[in-house]
Amino acid sequence: MDLTPEDALRINVLLASQIEAIRLDESRMTLFALSQKGEAKVKLNPNCRDDAYLRKVRETLSSHVLGSPGGYPVYLKRWTRMGQARDEVLESLLMLGEPEAVVAVVNATGVTDELARRAWWASQTSDNARCMLQQAAVVNGEMGPVLADFLIEFLPFEEDASSQIKTVSLVLQSDLVAEDVRTRLWKKGRLKNSYLVGFLQTLPDALPEQRDAHPAYQAVAGKLSGLLAAENPFAGQLCRLLSPAGQAYLDCVGAVLKKPSNQDVMVELMHAMAAYSFSLPVTMPRKFHINDVARLSVEPGGGALADADARQYLQALLDALPEEENCIHAMLFLAMLAEPILDPVFSRTDAIGTVMRKKLQPVTEPINEQIRILRNA
Repeated sequence: MDLTPEDALRINVLLASQIEAIRLDESRMTLFALSQKGEAKVKLNPNCRDDAYLRKVRETLSSHVLGSPGGYPVYLKRWTRMGQARDEVLESLLMLGEPEAVVAVVNATGVTDELARRAWWASQTSDNARCMLQQAAVVNGEMGPVLADFLIEFLPFEEDASSQIKTVSLVLQSDLVAEDVRTRLWKKGRLKNSYLVGFLQTLPDALPEQRDAHPAYQAVAGKLSGLLAAENPFAGQLCRLLSPAGQAYLDCVGAVLKKPSNQDVMVELMHAMAAYSFSLPVTMPRKFHINDVARLSVEPGGGALADADARQYLQALLDALPEEENCIHAMLFLAMLAEPILDPVFSRTDAIGTVMRKKLQPVTEPINEQIRILRNA
């Protein structure tokens, strides 16, 4: 079975020109092509079932672009969604009229602002937009604001909490959105605290609403001036937490812990908290319990510290601020939090809402207690 003569002629004429991307509208049986001159289209005239004819069209495109009628190997979905497509074939993949080939492009680490423009023309989905906004070249290019605007407009219809968090986190990058948009997203976080997790991931030190500094902040900063100058990571993190920005961060974490909607929110919150303390030389086993965190955070000599240098840094802080020992231990406690502390609960239940929050109390209550210490509440 071949393409009808009319379709074969028109498609070959298109392919002979400088085409940048192709998409197939299966419901309208129309091929669209993007070029520097604009958009062209070919109304297909199938001589068999539509699905079989579309397969033949894609074989024709693949033969011209890749030199083989095999087309794009859609069975490699997981591989290409991990960003494994080679940079040198990205332009070619956009010529196949295959949605999964577009997904391979947007997941590739080598995607440029120009490739993002073509890929966005070929397939406009929220998943594709989020993938491309993970690349600095796209964020800093002309397509960054375009993709961010689309995601914000689509956000009210996004039902998946992890997608909501990812969207908010990505659009807050750089100057993709105006200040009033950030403020609007922040206010919506009062009703959907998944939005707040997005802020914690991207703007932990620049949240829209700040808080007063901890009462001891000025005194602590003064006593630690020498350690701060020596770049003691524990001293820097303690001052960060006691500052106005740090108090706002802790308040926001507490707000999310108060009423997480589902497991995704808790998992992403743990990721955000782990990233916040990434500078501290703390190591933990891959699987551990919240009780282990509580024990190690107060263990003499710093049982969870990475090496001897880390223990010296911590001891220097304890020697300089013996009166703030509780705050220092609370800082260590928060620094050891990560997704595995949720495993003892989530491995036994798939509950959401009120039931999930009740089952999480053995985890969330100790965290809230440490936050209260650091906020002097």
